[in-house]
Amino acid sequence: MGKLIQRLPAPSKVHYLGEGKLVELLSLKNSTHYNVVIFDDELSPLQQGNLEDFLGVKIIDRSALILDIFARRAQTREGQLQVELAQHQYLFPRLAGQWSHLERLGGGIGTRGPGESQLETDRRLIRQKINRLETQIEQVRKQRLLYRQRRQKRGIPIVALVGYTNTGKSTLLNALSRADVLAENKLFATLDPTTRRLTLPDKNVVLITDTVGFIRKLPPAIITAFRATLEELSEASLLLHVVDLSSPDAASQCQTVEDILTSLNLKDKPRITALNKIDLLLDKSRRWGEAEAISYLANQPLTVNQDMVLISASKRWGLNKLLELISHTMNQTTTSPPE
Repeated sequence: MGKLIQRLPAPSKVHYLGEGKLVELLSLKNSTHYNVVIFDDELSPLQQGNLEDFLGVKIIDRSALILDIFARRAQTREGQLQVELAQHQYLFPRLAGQWSHLERLGGGIGTRGPGESQLETDRRLIRQKINRLETQIEQVRKQRLLYRQRRQKRGIPIVALVGYTNTGKSTLLNALSRADVLAENKLFATLDPTTRRLTLPDKNVVLITDTVGFIRKLPPAIITAFRATLEELSEASLLLHVVDLSSPDAASQCQTVEDILTSLNLKDKPRITALNKIDLLLDKSRRWGEAEAISYLANQPLTVNQDMVLISASKRWGLNKLLELISHTMNQTTTSPPE
């Protein structure tokens, strides 16, 4: 229905937006008839409550929107547990304002109002639910640890796909391993890690794992809840960073991935980069073959080094070169002397 941007040194602690922009947003309600406003930042409970009172519509912040998308995408029991935990951790601090109108109804000395009592009850129930979910996820984490230990005993290396959401990781997994993973043009289409066996050109076998996509300003509750899933990355022998080269935001998306990998202490893990969706950069009026497309793009002003390869997962272009690069990097990793 519309979009507003305001540049401020710091958000207003009361309404997030400044007074003038807030009035402008309210005036747009008459012309667009919007019934939801989504803020591209995490709002405090105070900001969210004040905005709903002032605008008279539902207010959703960035974290709530991402959690809602996650809830729709979660397919396995593990994914559902992780999303539910993140939702409860998000909701817990936002309970405070919901019963404030009842707190004044409480009586005199030594008594508590019904609002305060209700608030404490809700807090206790959510805290108990969080504790149960954390216990269940810890059990999942231990099971994953056992699986990883078994894989380590077998000595099969792991290649983990990482990247910004919607860069084509699942499509690439399907193309490389003939998997049947859901691959859609949607944010966070993959939440649950999927692992498949892959035979490299040198006949060595690796396990390739698809993981949840990253996004800028990823809410801390999501990183915490998905710790069990993200631990798969720490056990990987090689990270395969998939980049959507056709995106105008490719550079900033790469930086987001770098920042998250750094926060997970994975910055120094061996890595190669697959520059994906190159077919979307070509003139659609021409018929392109794989060799012609890659040769054409290789001569464009792109920064492509020896650890990068141009591919199109959907058209299966550049996959042989990618597999050769994985083989070469894996051999270098396993033969290099320990520090």
